[in-house]
Amino acid sequence: MAKTKTLFFCQNCGAQYAKWLGQCTSCNEWNTIVEEVIQAEEKRNWKQSTSPKKANKALKINDISLDKEDRISTKNNELDRVLGGGLVKGSMLLLGGEPGIGKSTLLLQIALTMQKKVLYVSGEESQSQIKMRAERLQNSNANCLILTETNTQNIFRAIEEIHPEVVVIDSIQTLYTEYLDASPGSISQIRETTAELIKFAKETATPVLLIGHITKDGNIAGPKVLEHMVDVVLQFEGDRNHAYRIVRAQKNRFGSTAEIGIYEMQSFGLREVENPSEILISQKEEDLSGTTIAATLEGMRPLMIEVQALVSTAVYGTPQRSATGYDTKRLNMLLAVLEKRAGFRLGAKDVFLNIAGGIKVDDPAIDLAVICAILSSNEDVPIAQDFCFAAEIGLTGEIRPVNRVEQRIMEAEKLGFHKIFISKFNKISSTSHKIKVVKVTKVEDVFANLFS
Repeated sequence: MAKTKTLFFCQNCGAQYAKWLGQCTSCNEWNTIVEEVIQAEEKRNWKQSTSPKKANKALKINDISLDKEDRISTKNNELDRVLGGGLVKGSMLLLGGEPGIGKSTLLLQIALTMQKKVLYVSGEESQSQIKMRAERLQNSNANCLILTETNTQNIFRAIEEIHPEVVVIDSIQTLYTEYLDASPGSISQIRETTAELIKFAKETATPVLLIGHITKDGNIAGPKVLEHMVDVVLQFEGDRNHAYRIVRAQKNRFGSTAEIGIYEMQSFGLREVENPSEILISQKEEDLSGTTIAATLEGMRPLMIEVQALVSTAVYGTPQRSATGYDTKRLNMLLAVLEKRAGFRLGAKDVFLNIAGGIKVDDPAIDLAVICAILSSNEDVPIAQDFCFAAEIGLTGEIRPVNRVEQRIMEAEKLGFHKIFISKFNKISSTSHKIKVVKVTKVEDVFANLFS
């Protein structure tokens, strides 16, 4: 038996130390360093086998045969889009998100729909509780097996008996290996159990899907090395008070990180949203002031979103600035541009901004839609519902060009918009658009077209 060895780890960032410190020198957090046992007894292979393994031989890069990897479809178009076509054999996927956002629901739904032999391992729920959720999802897969276990050695024994094609772990923070004398969820256990699962995935070409908890800062709990070890890191985002969820790739060794998947949470599970633009735009019978439509991009997908603004006289003396789904600092910057460059006096008025649908947008291309919504509410003059905007606003009041403007124009044209405002400096290769493209250079030019 190997000698017991201990080290000190920061529970916030995973930094390793030889002795205890009051403050972590990596993340500057206090009282987060704890002692953990990193080796209690001799480790063995995930199969519990002691037979010698043949060592790999180094090959010249030109002699390595490159076979096309067949991906395993999850039968979920949104997730397949984010992954780049499906699950790669032998890959490790980590899905993180806030509690209650729907991580377990998404992976259980996939396990029930992909029609493969799936082993769903849960360390947080009993088998009867998972069965209750499966009944609510209204899907059925006779080859979906449920195992409630947290010991990795017992999990691997079950895997050798079942031989699943896909393994789902809910969650990695609940697992522990008996070769370490540390509690589940600790830095050592997360790193060691993940390493065992990676070894299993690579040797058997079986995809493994992990669910990971997140910290109060929104980062995946555990050491940062966890995200480096896995092949794909997905973030499940959304507001629990709204129905829409977004799956975003933060890391993907087998595809792009620019794609997103959009879902709508319903009573029977997560529904794929194939055309989110039509859902994110409110249906109104009459034109209302303070609402505009912005052509934005989420990953590689163009979206038409509704920007709502409300401007009113400040009642309590100090004006309020509030934004939901939009950066408040950028809102203050745009209000300063309107004051300084365009001459609109909004310093004594409350300004409230909301991105409809509960989504968060960081694309600067919605700047023009934001200021037009603010001025529409201030003047109480509605903007036509078939107008949309795609331009960034500079500090000097100029209309700056945005990237991939052709995709934005095509999405607006497909949804029936009649006019789109963009920067004069955006070059458009096609001149056959049915939608009218209005090119402007300054904020005043837009106001002349809308409020004249």
